[in-house]
Amino acid sequence: MDAKTDTLIPAGQLARKDPVNFPNESADYRAARTALLAEEIELRRHIARVAAQRRALPPGGAVTGDYRFLTEAGETDFAGLFGGKETLAVYSYMFGPRRERPCPMCTNTLGPWNANARDIAQRLSLVVVARSPLEKLLAWKAERGWKDLVLVQDLNENYSRDYFGLLPNGEEVPAFNVFTRRDGTIRHFWSGEMTGETADPGQDPRGAPDPGPMWAIFDNTPEGRDPDWYPKLDY
Repeated sequence: MDAKTDTLIPAGQLARKDPVNFPNESADYRAARTALLAEEIELRRHIARVAAQRRALPPGGAVTGDYRFLTEAGETDFAGLFGGKETLAVYSYMFGPRRERPCPMCTNTLGPWNANARDIAQRLSLVVVARSPLEKLLAWKAERGWKDLVLVQDLNENYSRDYFGLLPNGEEVPAFNVFTRRDGTIRHFWSGEMTGETADPGQDPRGAPDPGPMWAIFDNTPEGRDPDWYPKLDY
């Protein structure tokens, strides 16, 4: 349950109650850390406010396209991806038929998702859509040791085009879309829309919060994110 903003204790006041002190730290360090803690509390609250605003979006567009997919269980339409759930989350994987191997950054994101897939499946359907043949997707899934992620092939590429996994010029981009099925109607609920057009100076395009936990780890280190570093499929 989200706390009401008018009842929240000021972040600075909460931060000053923090009982933590580490060995040999200076007074300057503790003062700066307390100020930072107040900002971290405000960030946590802002994330909660944004999530509440996202949940309050009006109904999105109805899903009416001719979307066909090949799954391990056979061919299905879009409704079949829900698997009995009312909410469907779809990640568009940059792994088209012209690629020998998939996008390393997409792969880096999906690895931790696999570790959480069984938990996520208790509440919603999580599906990874790619344009490569299903046998190629399943071979890659086995190579990575992904036991719980659901990978499916976009058979006619209509979904990838309509929901921005495939641009008009043929370029693949990662896309994350959420759909709902309420009262028999499937609708688009939300999509990550942060692109190069919305990136701040010196930043690569990324969402907030970032869907990949690796970046959260880097953000907690003195080095931060290296703008010239990119994950690989193998090391």
